[in-house]
Amino acid sequence: MTTNTETTRPLYRVTFARIAGKDQSGKDILSRPKEIGAVWPRKGDKKGGVVSLDLIPIELTQRQGVLFLVPVDADDQGGSL
Repeated sequence: MTTNTETTRPLYRVTFARIAGKDQSGKDILSRPKEIGAVWPRKGDKKGGVVSLDLIPIELTQRQGVLFLVPVDADDQGGSL
């Protein structure tokens, strides 16, 4: 197990917001985003990241919501957004 906190911190938090309705101009109104997972760096010299989801909202499979990737900074101590 590595003790380097830089390699054990995710690159991004994955959040999901449901489409709660439409505004007067027909644009989607989103609910408050909920954290559903994280993107972790790949090991070694491989580029990119690995998405790890704690849950998969049913609305995601029905295209009734939006995924957001929120960068994790050095001051991030964990917890929900």
